[in-house]
Amino acid sequence: MNFSPTSNTQAILLLTAPMISGRSQGSCNLLSQSEYNRLARLLRDAQRQPEDLIGPDAGAVLDLCSPPFERSRLESLLARGFQLSQAVDRWATRAIWVMSRADAAYPRRVKSRLREDAPPIFYGCGDPAILETGGLAVVGSRHVDEELVHYTEDVGRLSAEASRTIVSGGAKGIDRAAMSGALESGGRVVGVMADSLERAALSRENREPLMNHRLSLISPYDPAAGFNVGHAMQRNKLVYALADAAFVVNSDFEKGGTWAGAIEQLERLHFVPLFVRNGGGAGKGNSALLQRGGRPWPNPRDSEELAAVFSLPHHGSTPEPMQEAIPFGLPESNLPENVSPENAFPEMKPEGEHQKEPGRAVFISHRLADPSPADELLKFVRAILEPRLVNPHSEAEIVQLLAVTKPQAKAWLSRLVEAGILETLKKPVRYRIANSSDRLL
Repeated sequence: MNFSPTSNTQAILLLTAPMISGRSQGSCNLLSQSEYNRLARLLRDAQRQPEDLIGPDAGAVLDLCSPPFERSRLESLLARGFQLSQAVDRWATRAIWVMSRADAAYPRRVKSRLREDAPPIFYGCGDPAILETGGLAVVGSRHVDEELVHYTEDVGRLSAEASRTIVSGGAKGIDRAAMSGALESGGRVVGVMADSLERAALSRENREPLMNHRLSLISPYDPAAGFNVGHAMQRNKLVYALADAAFVVNSDFEKGGTWAGAIEQLERLHFVPLFVRNGGGAGKGNSALLQRGGRPWPNPRDSEELAAVFSLPHHGSTPEPMQEAIPFGLPESNLPENVSPENAFPEMKPEGEHQKEPGRAVFISHRLADPSPADELLKFVRAILEPRLVNPHSEAEIVQLLAVTKPQAKAWLSRLVEAGILETLKKPVRYRIANSSDRLL
């Protein structure tokens, strides 16, 4: 693994990262994630990359960014080169690498599913390729009895036997039980850390699986950062975003990070099918999650039955790659067979060398090249929407579902309404599948 950050990542670190050393908490004038997203959009619109802020024509690029950003603030952050070099050396001695949303290695599921909520920076240790393997997210409380720990370890073992990665939060209790069960059986594990990545990277128990490419630890927070309740809560969505399915072993009722993360997944994110342990002793929290849309965990007895969990249908979002700083887009692999990216997206702008990499996203323009590809693409959009719009959805929800711009979504919705596929409900405006059987497409 190369421990030298790319030029783009160096620039993003200078703008957003505290680079904690010892008792120092780093700069207090960092760009927030929303501010960084705004800056990234400015750079994209100017066909620039973050690295241009530390390049030979940085002055001209800074002129493009101010306003809305104070030039002196950006210059102060970008002048932290010595502090960055010290931090990179410290991370490298602990085998910690850094990647940013501008890097091709950044996890595609996270970028696609979270879009601008995807962390600008990931710190990590271990093989980053494991981050692309999906798998089973296992979540639950920190304080559990030994019986539930052994139960969760067995889930980890079955996942390893089924060649499915375990994704969890690295906290004591359920998280570590699932991870331990998988690692003891030779499986792969992704641990999403809310704090203390540096300590976990140096832990003796993690050394062998890290070296043998079976464990990858990542965090959007500085490797030396301590525990923070807000960070722990925010970490939950990353666990779900990296997985193919999720299993809540136990949850308190209406409190705690497990409950909050599961409710967010069930009611807003819809990244993966979410299973909940049920039956005797499952508790009030688990029962409530089942009532809110969770699926009963089938209690697989062997690896084949566990593998079957991943084949169950799910109507949530599909993990696909996206480009740096562009929040909306559909991947090439989802285009109809007779529609090329060049025909479907004639206004696509170059994004530098990363745009040319295979498997990266293409982005939707506000008009399509000719009627035939447009009709094919509309059929594809219809196929996405029909199973989801049995119940009414707002325009904003459909924009999020399709991961496109609002004008593009409005154009497609208008055509589908005209064709009789969808109908519009008023007060508030929502869309659903039309009851009419006379559909034009």
